[in-house]
Amino acid sequence: MAIQRVRSKWEKTKVLLHSDELRQRIPVTQVWSTSELEQMLNEFEMVYVKPDHGTFGNGVIRVEKTADNTYTYQLGTKLQRFSSFESMAQSLGQVIQGRKYLIQQGIHLLTYDKRRFDVRVMVQRNLKQQWVTTGVIGRVSDPSRIVTNCHNGGTAMPFEKLMRSHLSIAQIASYQEWLAELGVITAQQMETSYKRIKEIGLDLAIDQSFRPWILEVNTMPDPYIFRKLPDKDIFRRIYRYHAANNRKKK
Repeated sequence: MAIQRVRSKWEKTKVLLHSDELRQRIPVTQVWSTSELEQMLNEFEMVYVKPDHGTFGNGVIRVEKTADNTYTYQLGTKLQRFSSFESMAQSLGQVIQGRKYLIQQGIHLLTYDKRRFDVRVMVQRNLKQQWVTTGVIGRVSDPSRIVTNCHNGGTAMPFEKLMRSHLSIAQIASYQEWLAELGVITAQQMETSYKRIKEIGLDLAIDQSFRPWILEVNTMPDPYIFRKLPDKDIFRRIYRYHAANNRKKK
């Protein structure tokens, strides 16, 4: 039976919202409309607008309402400023061109060396078909970009290294265990609607209060990012499970 890939970010978000435990970890997310955009900017001041069927961070737009009631948005490395919401929304509409996009509450990420980072948690079925978290890694953004994806200029780095300026060694170990548990809970919840998934890559934002937020669930995560970790046993196990799960394809 073929491994299931779920492309729609909106459909995956709706599955996670059915979980009382996970709902509190999901940023407010709505289907794109200009009225929703205006309402969410008034509430959060910063949001991300992202294609429902996007990969590698392509097409993600960071939109902000500034203190003096002007507006900006950044796509790729280009930042644009607008004197009114209407002019900004009109410009965004030309980018979106009627395609399905989502608006997600912006989370102010922790930083490392003044660069924002988020976290990828790899969760896989092991050889006994049990869900286990097999890797946790940080992704640091290029200073000129708004996304952390390694395909878009981001850099993969050990989670422990990124957190050293924020928490003690013991706290980091405990926090990483917590993220690993969150990964398994997320995979189990996804499985309630998608029975054939074998792996997930859980993308988490950690805010200034160390609260983890679920940004996205990838049902066909790239295992090779974990080759960047100094502990090579982590990648070897990830790849072993990845290969075993993909051999079951028919």
